[in-house]
Amino acid sequence: MGISRILIANRGEIALRIHRAAHEMGIETVAVHSTADADAMHVRLADHAVCIGPPPATDSYLNTAAIISAAEVAQCDAIHPGYGFLSENEKFAEIVEAHDIAWIGPKPEHIRTMGDKVMAKKTAGALGLPLVPGSDGAIDNVEEAAKIAEEIGYPVIIKAASGGGGRGMKVCESPETLGTLMQQAGNEAKSAFGDATVYLEKYLGDPRHIEFQVFGDGNGNAIHLGERDCSLQRRHQKVFEEAPSPVLSTEERNRMGEICAKAMADMGYRGAGTIEFLWENGEFYFIEMNTRLQVEHPVTEMITGVDLVREQIRIADGKALSVKQDEIEFKGHAIECRINAEDPFTFAPSPGKVTSYHAAGGMHVRVDSGLYAGYSIPPYYDSMIAKLIVYGRNREGCIMRLRRALEEMVIEGVNTSIPLHRELLTQDDILSGDYSIKWLEEWLKERSE
Repeated sequence: MGISRILIANRGEIALRIHRAAHEMGIETVAVHSTADADAMHVRLADHAVCIGPPPATDSYLNTAAIISAAEVAQCDAIHPGYGFLSENEKFAEIVEAHDIAWIGPKPEHIRTMGDKVMAKKTAGALGLPLVPGSDGAIDNVEEAAKIAEEIGYPVIIKAASGGGGRGMKVCESPETLGTLMQQAGNEAKSAFGDATVYLEKYLGDPRHIEFQVFGDGNGNAIHLGERDCSLQRRHQKVFEEAPSPVLSTEERNRMGEICAKAMADMGYRGAGTIEFLWENGEFYFIEMNTRLQVEHPVTEMITGVDLVREQIRIADGKALSVKQDEIEFKGHAIECRINAEDPFTFAPSPGKVTSYHAAGGMHVRVDSGLYAGYSIPPYYDSMIAKLIVYGRNREGCIMRLRRALEEMVIEGVNTSIPLHRELLTQDDILSGDYSIKWLEEWLKERSE
């Protein structure tokens, strides 16, 4: 019979993205929503909608019991978690599968393994992925940390094992501050994630953030769909992503892609995943793996022509990968701008009513958004309200098209990050592709002085 009705356990543009892929496959959708999202676009377009709680995410989009109940009441045979919320929660994945509902995501044990940074690093090393020099696992005393730091050389970075979003991370320049910074990182990690465990790595001075999109069928077959360069970041949050990376050669892409695909095949990985690396002086260093669909997946879709959400649903339905590695062609260049409801330069949140909305259009321009004129952006969730994705035959043409699309895009009633993206596309370093993960914060600091 196969999957015939999917519950979308998310909101915003990704919920709409999943709905569209499902409908193109002839599959019905059920939107769950908080009371704050009753008039959201994905709720309007889905075949069925179920309210699962009040605005706070803990009472709605993170409420496992409410989501499972909605799936059973609506007779869903699959759940797609999107990204964020419960997408990388192995307990939720286990509960979904225990209720005989297809989980459109990786095996729970792989979510667990890659969700723990220490375990993920050990697993990655065992699978042949290149690692950042550092501790083999968690470190619980300053003496051990000092010994490792001496071996790999300062500066080092202390990281939370359960971390994310830059919390529980401290850069240490010398032995004198190691103990204090370890304690601070542990306290931050305990407060943010309920786990004070930290580990130590070599701190790379000025790297790029390059990630590889992988897909496995769960039966030992896996492919890669090339890389994305996500180096334009602010406080470890991505702002602008492109594919392919301006700094990688075809040989490097193929070599690293093959290493990633082989690792996933050896692991028996199922579904979509992203292996993230820091890249410096021609060397890759594994940092983490995201066991879900990424926000920036559209740039990969643009240069490969592969619908990643459709592929996720197929794999969850027990089907084989729809493409083989030698069938994937990388063509042209794609860039994604994340458009947030916030001040473009101070980044202060700007929820409120959208009084006017016009999506950019034209050849090779894609807008993923649930916005419409009259829609009120709620203050309870992530500030990202749209993604503008543009494709060109080469990087220069892509940038020219992106400039034009940003000029055309209208979102009024709230502040957005569109002016930031327009200004970024006037900067020589961006135009030449010569930027690192530190570039944006340094530029913003100079701009404000």
